[in-house]
Amino acid sequence: MSRRLTIVVPSLSLGGAEGVAAMMANHWAKQGHEVTLITLDSAETDTFTLEAGVQRVALDLMQDSENLFQAISNNRLRINFLQSAIARSQPDAVISLTDRINVLTLLATGKMRCPVLISERSDPRHHPIGRLWSFLRKRTYPRARTLVVQTQGVADFCRQWLKSTHIEVIPNAAPVPRSPEVPAVSAETLAVRTPSKVILGLGRLSHEKGFDLLIEAFAKVAAEFPDWKLQIAGEGPLRDSLQEQINNLGLQNQVELPGWTSEPELQLDQGAIFVLPSRYEGFPNALLQALSRGLACISFDCESGPAEIIRTETDGLLVPAGSVSELAQALKRLLGDEALRHRLANEALQVTERFSVEKYFLQWEQLLDQAISESKT
Repeated sequence: MSRRLTIVVPSLSLGGAEGVAAMMANHWAKQGHEVTLITLDSAETDTFTLEAGVQRVALDLMQDSENLFQAISNNRLRINFLQSAIARSQPDAVISLTDRINVLTLLATGKMRCPVLISERSDPRHHPIGRLWSFLRKRTYPRARTLVVQTQGVADFCRQWLKSTHIEVIPNAAPVPRSPEVPAVSAETLAVRTPSKVILGLGRLSHEKGFDLLIEAFAKVAAEFPDWKLQIAGEGPLRDSLQEQINNLGLQNQVELPGWTSEPELQLDQGAIFVLPSRYEGFPNALLQALSRGLACISFDCESGPAEIIRTETDGLLVPAGSVSELAQALKRLLGDEALRHRLANEALQVTERFSVEKYFLQWEQLLDQAISESKT
């Protein structure tokens, strides 16, 4: 049965939540549903492509506020425009992704009868959103039909202050290549892949992603492995400070910041090792993606997500969160052991079955079926 589904997300620019929103919209449009995707940002910032059947609404309301009064005024405007856009889409259900957008969406849909399902994409135990937004989150989240989180730890935390809200755990799916020209990786393709001496990081160049820690760890082993390079793909506010760190450590010839890539699979296919040095996570798409491309992976055992993805010593290595010395030791171990890299890479490919797109959408569609059915009784 065809349904009208409306998805709300800050933008379709860089980011895991944005990629998930695009994946959801495209999947349901292909299934024959009427899908509207609304962003607060303009369409000019889009880096994700939507199916022709997706109705794209860009409100272009992401301007910064210079003070509290302007912030209140801007957010009232956002709520009003968001309310109108959602109402025009006449949804059977609304899905909102990311904390502040969840608050705005719940305020905008307050008088609507359609169920609203919200999704936390990071870990609220570690990801600060400011005192006012935290207050509003606690006031508005109980209005949601369902809160979807990505790990049991986050679910347990949220249940402490959302006593009566339905909370569901749905981990991210291993990303599918955006381009049909990028084939899936198999054990057979790994066997004939050109050997690489590249360590990869992938993500937003921001504090929580911990790339400064990765550079510091690599500096401890770089001289011992001079033919290896570290590439950190992405953009963000810390680009200049990371480049300064690279320069100060004298690693200009071994560490590169190549920028954002529209085809991360092709970037990953050029590497041998992937490192996730995050201080905290939600449920890292980049790690799922790296495993699915057959890279030997190392991750900090941070909250939350990596320990639910990597089976340590089987398909990757987990090291104590924030420990630069332990990360350096793990790097040294993989750099010096080709057989271990191959074994971990082959086992990593199972991630596409463990976190399949089919399982992901089965869980979401069961939630939607129940929510929409209950809203009509």
